[in-house]
Amino acid sequence: MQACPPGEARTVSTPAADASEPSSPAPATWQAELAQAFRTVDALWQHLGLPDSGLSAARQAAQGFPLLVPRGFAALMRPGDPLDPLLRQVLPLGDELASPPGFTADPLHESGCDPAPGLLTKYRGRALLVATGACAVHCRYCFRRHFPYADLPRGAAWWNPALAALAADPECHELILSGGDPLTLPDAQLAALVADAARIPHLARLRVHTRLPVVLPSRTTPGLLAALTGTRLTCTVVIHANHARELSPEVATACATLRQAGILLLNQSVLLAGVNDAVETLADLSERLAAIGVLPYYLHQLDRVAGAAHFAVEDAQAVSIHRDLAAQLSGWLVPRLVREVPGDPGKTSLS
Repeated sequence: MQACPPGEARTVSTPAADASEPSSPAPATWQAELAQAFRTVDALWQHLGLPDSGLSAARQAAQGFPLLVPRGFAALMRPGDPLDPLLRQVLPLGDELASPPGFTADPLHESGCDPAPGLLTKYRGRALLVATGACAVHCRYCFRRHFPYADLPRGAAWWNPALAALAADPECHELILSGGDPLTLPDAQLAALVADAARIPHLARLRVHTRLPVVLPSRTTPGLLAALTGTRLTCTVVIHANHARELSPEVATACATLRQAGILLLNQSVLLAGVNDAVETLADLSERLAAIGVLPYYLHQLDRVAGAAHFAVEDAQAVSIHRDLAAQLSGWLVPRLVREVPGDPGKTSLS
């Protein structure tokens, strides 16, 4: 797959604020908050007071995969610390320019499992719809950082052929909305998509994979709750947090709102060198997730996507960390350590 041009189909189409100007008062909506996100390396660098070393390489890395960081998420980072674990997840680095063997643009071979545009059927009984190419944050380890979102249709044309393919597959009982991030869709558009899916009689469950409750908790609006719970489909939301410091009081409030609507909340993390590759860090994450009503679900080994090799943790180290984590926590707080292997019928357990 070819990488999208910088900014193409990877960011929400909202006007970007001039990040060099002083911050304005708190935005009234999540869309306005997203419009004020950091979109240039220089703006985030200046905001956090980072040392000048590495800035030139960061600018170069951002040309291939642009930076996008909501200001609320940046506020959780330690100023002046280039090794801050939240910053490392989103800051372009010169390391991304390396091309080690085994790291590719399509590490999960998704280009070969799409019976309809945007629909991925990798596992029996469930299907994943790439509902949008937009995200609220650009994670540097994203396994779809080179996904050709620009080649997919827009609007209802995006998912109508996919829904038709789902309707023709009576063995499919669960629809997974992914992207990009499906919660960047406006409430009305998301509600229409969920309602259309609910008309397929053999679909029973809706699963939403999203980073927005973590990086943009203001997205948890009454309209969103209505969209996710307004049909007969049982809804699960899988959030994505890698470090306990991501789970601010605002995130806790967003998760409480989702749970009060009857939505099951799970978390999936990625094991990332320099971010969470320590037992104590992962234990703190699980404890914090439990405190806000989210069940630790998966701890993924890194998908070997081009540009993310510096995040890789060796399997032996990963298994050792996971074993020590299991010895420290109650069983239900220990996420499953897994890798996704193209062609396998499910996630491959490493524990």
